[in-house]
Amino acid sequence: MFTPIFNQYDWNDQLRSIYSKTGEDVLRALAKKQRTLGDFQALVSPAAAPYLEHMALLSQQATQKRFGKTIQLYAPLYLSNECQNICTYCGFSLDNKVPRKTLTATELLQELLAVKAMGYQHVLLVTGEAQQVVGMPYFRKVLPLVKQHFQLIAMEVQPLDEADYAELHALGIHTILVYQETYHRQDYRKYHLKGKKSNFDYRLECPDRAGRAGIHRIGIGALLGLDDWRADSFFAALHLQYLEKTYWRSKFSVSFPRLRPHIGGLQPKSAITDKELVQLICAWRLFNSEVELSMSTRESPRFRDNIIKLGITSISAGSKTNPGGYAVEPQSLEQFEIDDGRSPAAIAQVIKEAGYEPVWKDWDQVKFV
Repeated sequence: MFTPIFNQYDWNDQLRSIYSKTGEDVLRALAKKQRTLGDFQALVSPAAAPYLEHMALLSQQATQKRFGKTIQLYAPLYLSNECQNICTYCGFSLDNKVPRKTLTATELLQELLAVKAMGYQHVLLVTGEAQQVVGMPYFRKVLPLVKQHFQLIAMEVQPLDEADYAELHALGIHTILVYQETYHRQDYRKYHLKGKKSNFDYRLECPDRAGRAGIHRIGIGALLGLDDWRADSFFAALHLQYLEKTYWRSKFSVSFPRLRPHIGGLQPKSAITDKELVQLICAWRLFNSEVELSMSTRESPRFRDNIIKLGITSISAGSKTNPGGYAVEPQSLEQFEIDDGRSPAAIAQVIKEAGYEPVWKDWDQVKFV
């Protein structure tokens, strides 16, 4: 389990280490072919800012070497906005008095067909966190329907037990995404006031349970803005390093969600600028050439256009963050406001104009015998 390893690291010690890095530390990190967690700290530190252009070039080269000139497109499909948690940064939080909706099988079919009509051959299901309404009984009912229309299915789902992840795998789930939000244990309590999500350790160990259940790909990340983004990113890198060594049969991805406007209105504790987000993406690529890096429609069109060549391997397009948003109930409550509202076709054209190939289908699984 990751928790004993995580507990060996003090947040404030790592924060001091990051902010004490010098330009010489950055240059040493850039000169290496294999980089350590200490090198990652240097690359996300303020000392790395003057070297961003060089980092971007190296990141571009490393990404093209491993992934070629391809960008995978994806779209989230929200199954429900029901939630049993109180989280201060989320529009779906239990204490927000808003209309709640969970898709019926008929409504889900409408949404699936709408997403497929945009060109997608894989889908990301987002569930909300309400076990009684959107739990395993619901998944057993709807996943066979989803599987009829999409070959590969990803889920951003509430923390589950290992047996549940194993059953989801058997039902056709290829990818599980679960974000720690922040790795700062004390501040985590301030943001998660009620519900199962308030259990820091149970959430921290979700990727372990998914890995043991045989999930093909596992996605992690932190919500940038809840705490110091540099420290949160270090702990996410520590987490990834552990996961890759322990669950070597699985693939991994990292996302970079920034805190966006929502009905709760929480302001970022530690805002990250566009330039710093570029630095962070490049630092991740230089730290790990294999991990998939994902960018959502939280970001602006200009930012997303410019980031295509710098290390990202997947990007969302045409996203709706509300259940029924594609066809059934377009005006229902969004989890957060998106910034890039362009169609998937428009994003695909931008990718092509950048000299890259848009990929509409997730990578096929290959079984070796």
